[in-house]
Amino acid sequence: MMSKQRRDVVLVVDDSADSLSMINDTLENAGMDVLVALEGKQALTIAQRIRPDLILMDALMPQMDGFEACRLLKANPALASIPVIFMTGLTDTEDIVRGLEVGGVDYLIKPVKPNELIARMKVHLANARLTHSAYSALDHAGQHLLTANALGQVLWATPQTYDLLANANATEDWQNQILSQQLRTWMSQEPDSNSQLSLRGLGYPLFIRLVGSEPNGHRLFRLIDGHKTMDAPLLKEQLNLTDREAEVLYWIANGKTNREVAEILAMSPRTVNKHLEQVFPKLGVENRTAAAGIALRVLSRNQ
Repeated sequence: MMSKQRRDVVLVVDDSADSLSMINDTLENAGMDVLVALEGKQALTIAQRIRPDLILMDALMPQMDGFEACRLLKANPALASIPVIFMTGLTDTEDIVRGLEVGGVDYLIKPVKPNELIARMKVHLANARLTHSAYSALDHAGQHLLTANALGQVLWATPQTYDLLANANATEDWQNQILSQQLRTWMSQEPDSNSQLSLRGLGYPLFIRLVGSEPNGHRLFRLIDGHKTMDAPLLKEQLNLTDREAEVLYWIANGKTNREVAEILAMSPRTVNKHLEQVFPKLGVENRTAAAGIALRVLSRNQ
């Protein structure tokens, strides 16, 4: 017997009874379960108790508006990955930008059109499921990875990252204030992929390396333990390579083409090939894929 597919849970936050009624009917007809909140503070309480798959958030509400509620939601690592779609009668560009800056993924102008609402929700729900699957896989990969938004707020991290932060005596206040400030300042400078930042304010050497950027503006980072030998020097030591061979192999293991490696290391693609011709027999392999696999295993053991 096939198991019943799980229904998406959507939290609708709006102080208008008419709007709530229309949206509730639309979502239930689309096969979704609906939770309701009348203002931002109540929405945060519900989200902490029953984590929704997506939040539809009115911008203007009494007590706590949608902008502030979204900002606080994104500051909570357990809730930060929930996509928030704003709904409002505001049409000024400034308000739209504000909604996106606090972490919203989309913006609908009232009166909301049911067909457009469902279409946009399906896109963001699908993206959220892909992101969740990727994070789950990374959680089990044993790597020190984390994501942060443009404000430097950590949205997610692997258990290994939290363990390393604990070993470095990085308190929660340090993570929320000093780390966020350093990440925010660094990201404002638009660093290139694989750029590295030395973290300050700890008695333990930690480094952050930029791995890549996501379409929503979030950045993926690797946390590096400064007490351990890393990357190319480690490959040189463990695999008995020369400095240049280790550097070439490191970038090959990071998915770079020979031409990209040549540009990074300021050498010709032909020279990259010559180094690889020396690396393959040293590792007992015949191609770059096998060589990259050996390098990644060496690096992962040191993370």
